[in-house]
Amino acid sequence: MMKESSVRYVCRECGHVETKWNGRCPECGSWNSFEEETVTALPKSTKAVSKPVMDNEIKKLSEVPYDPGMRVSSGIDELDRILGGGVMRPSSVLVGGEPGIGKSTIMAQMLSSLSSQDSVLYVSGEESPSQVRMRSERLGLNTSSISILCDTRLETLSDAIERMKPGYIVIDSLQTLYSVSIGSIAGSPNQIKACCMELSLLAKKIGAAIFFIAHVTKEGNIAGPKIVEHIVDTVLYFEEAESGIRLLRASKNRFGSVDEIGLFTMESDGLHGVKDPSSIFLSSRGGDGLPSGIAFTPAIEGSRTFAVEIQALVVPAKTGLQRIYSDRIDSARVSRVAAILQKHAGLVLSDQDIYVNVAGGIKLNDVSIELALALALYSSKEDVPLSPDLASFGELSLAGEVRPVQFASRRMKALEEMGFGKVLSADSNDAKQIDCKAVRNIKAALIAAFSKRK
Repeated sequence: MMKESSVRYVCRECGHVETKWNGRCPECGSWNSFEEETVTALPKSTKAVSKPVMDNEIKKLSEVPYDPGMRVSSGIDELDRILGGGVMRPSSVLVGGEPGIGKSTIMAQMLSSLSSQDSVLYVSGEESPSQVRMRSERLGLNTSSISILCDTRLETLSDAIERMKPGYIVIDSLQTLYSVSIGSIAGSPNQIKACCMELSLLAKKIGAAIFFIAHVTKEGNIAGPKIVEHIVDTVLYFEEAESGIRLLRASKNRFGSVDEIGLFTMESDGLHGVKDPSSIFLSSRGGDGLPSGIAFTPAIEGSRTFAVEIQALVVPAKTGLQRIYSDRIDSARVSRVAAILQKHAGLVLSDQDIYVNVAGGIKLNDVSIELALALALYSSKEDVPLSPDLASFGELSLAGEVRPVQFASRRMKALEEMGFGKVLSADSNDAKQIDCKAVRNIKAALIAAFSKRK
């Protein structure tokens, strides 16, 4: 029999419970994941009675009703892009990000737009109703159709949602919720898991879309057990680039692609979508040409294509051993491209420190950037600038070959629209307003890019 108050340790990754702290979870293998949790036994009269949340009737799958109009626009184009074309009903969405990045702001903007189509409910566990109204009016939002409830008890929220049956619900935030049937404090792994599960199932029962705003840890992961990300249909992460741009990415999406990226700027009246990403990720310069170490390449994120600027700085190593500083491009990729240049182009980089950055602060994972990265490294090492109207893309093999990449025609079209005059890639192209030169290996690419610049 449980004591009136006891302590146990719960793994924040999988929810496994131990009576004493362990360095490693025996269930999922995570290190330093156990968190102390105080458990209080409740009187029998206060324990929740189990009841079905979802419709438990057995049906033929072909007989389940389905309405193609279940997806509606959120009123925010960039958010619709990430969600796969709009908000799906019913669905559950988890939105995480650093404090102050704009999670509550974008949710308030979304509810203001959706309130003209159906009833909406904003549940605030961190702010008072007056604070929420003050922020909404500062953003110029219509608050007359937004209902608000400031309570963090799961049982109270469930009753209110079942009575009101709103079409769209925002929970701000998930970590503030707690159930009286679970003897632990709000924010503990069991509380987060139980509250997320019950509210997600309840939203599906009434046909609503529910959005959970979530806190993140110092490592940038959503706080709480990992199982929460399995429970919901979509997981969105807000990031902030160095230029102040907010990036919204999906790490999971049952109703769309996870390759899309949403770009926002924070203004006095809220978040606004960026229509022309290249204006953010390409630095504007005068007519003096490019400095050495700069190369341009087209990047593809989901359905959009834009040009980005890769910056490289190569300097002699202080210790004689190469060190690589790169957080926007994987340092292992930078090291591999440097080795290819040394082996197949005779450019000695093993005794150099390498610094790599991407203008605007966006992270690039596409293999197509390797050719442009190689040109930027060569340009910095030899102190020879590239032509300002030259762009390049292609994957580099360990044998020094320039290999073709996907969506070459989309990349060429985007570069043509952005005014580039010359492109280096693995294959030639029939673009009318741009000179596309096919290069088969890294030596040929260096000759084509720098022969007239020296």
